[in-house]
Amino acid sequence: MLIKVYVQSAQGNPLDPTTPARGRLLVKKGGAKVVARLPFSIRLRDREMGYTTQVTLGVDSGYSKVGFSAVAEKEELLTGELVLRNDMSKKLEQRRNYRRNRRSRNTRYRAPRFDNRKREQGWLAPSLRHKKQAHITLIDTIKTLVPVSRTELEVATFDTQLLQNPEISGVEYQQGTLQGYHIREYLLEKWGRKCVYCGKTGVPLQVEHIIPRSRGGSDRVLNLTLSCERCNQHKGDRTATEFGHPEIHRQAKASLKSAAFMNLVRWQLVDQLECNHTYGYLTKQRRLEVGLAKSHPNDAFIIAGGRQQTRCRPFMVMQPRRNNRSIQMNRKGYGRSIRTQRYALQPHDLISYEGQRCQVKGIFNRGRWVRLKTPTGATVNTQVKHVKLVRYGSGLQFNCPY
Repeated sequence: MLIKVYVQSAQGNPLDPTTPARGRLLVKKGGAKVVARLPFSIRLRDREMGYTTQVTLGVDSGYSKVGFSAVAEKEELLTGELVLRNDMSKKLEQRRNYRRNRRSRNTRYRAPRFDNRKREQGWLAPSLRHKKQAHITLIDTIKTLVPVSRTELEVATFDTQLLQNPEISGVEYQQGTLQGYHIREYLLEKWGRKCVYCGKTGVPLQVEHIIPRSRGGSDRVLNLTLSCERCNQHKGDRTATEFGHPEIHRQAKASLKSAAFMNLVRWQLVDQLECNHTYGYLTKQRRLEVGLAKSHPNDAFIIAGGRQQTRCRPFMVMQPRRNNRSIQMNRKGYGRSIRTQRYALQPHDLISYEGQRCQVKGIFNRGRWVRLKTPTGATVNTQVKHVKLVRYGSGLQFNCPY
């Protein structure tokens, strides 16, 4: 597999990638400077224009992972997959708790603003809006590395009822799982009016999640069961399988979050990006013809029109979270806010320490000391003055090829 050095003109426009040997020679002679380590990118000092080929970017959109591949006529220039964050709901809940605590503090008066919030047309939940924006950010980032001339996006539509019941047809589409029942009565009838874990009958039963909500479970009736209070408390935030009842877990159908996401945002992405689109069944057919295994980078390679081009090493792209906001303390009696500056280093930042690249895990002792994670996985504590910042942890991070 090829390893590429990505090249920019003096004005920052992407040019065709080059080989590591030629890139190293340009930097050594002073004809270029390094602008990024991962992926390794250089900027020419004396050239505002350069040669570019026709490059097609293929994007395999998804709910948890997004595959991408930039393909030229003879070779693949960039490929990999983006791992999307799935903790947005938990972060929003944390923010809501902060706001509730702030309302009870003895601080200066703040006018209520909840009446100002209105849902505009095309509104998406914050977790879905984040995933949609991650697709757009990824494509914009790739366009700064390679000269993309055309973008192909795979879209798909899902029949959620057909996914749960392959034999559904006709009027059955209008008859949901709870037809003629309330949720509790349906569960009592389904689970035989007893605790599914200990088998007790004649005791108060509680509605319980087979896959807890804290672990990504939904409130769908297929994810609900009945248990007594003792079993419910003892189970805690474990799944039914972890609690020792895999037979209960097997009855919980797969989550439909990914299908709902694609149904909601697929055409929004196409319209906003103004790109071409293809469908999943076409990607599968062409991938089988070429003989590639199922993976997000391989699907993106096929979407971009790849066939016999030389492949390059894929990247794993992450979305670290860096807090760039300053702490704002509003004390009663002060006419304006008092701002306290945040520390220079934040978790996920990349720093240089004793000749090796490390990742920041935390800051303590009022910002004087930093906790590092070395390439071997070990944890080291040292003073901030002994390290050097290489790259902030914000934005997309291209990790070493895997």
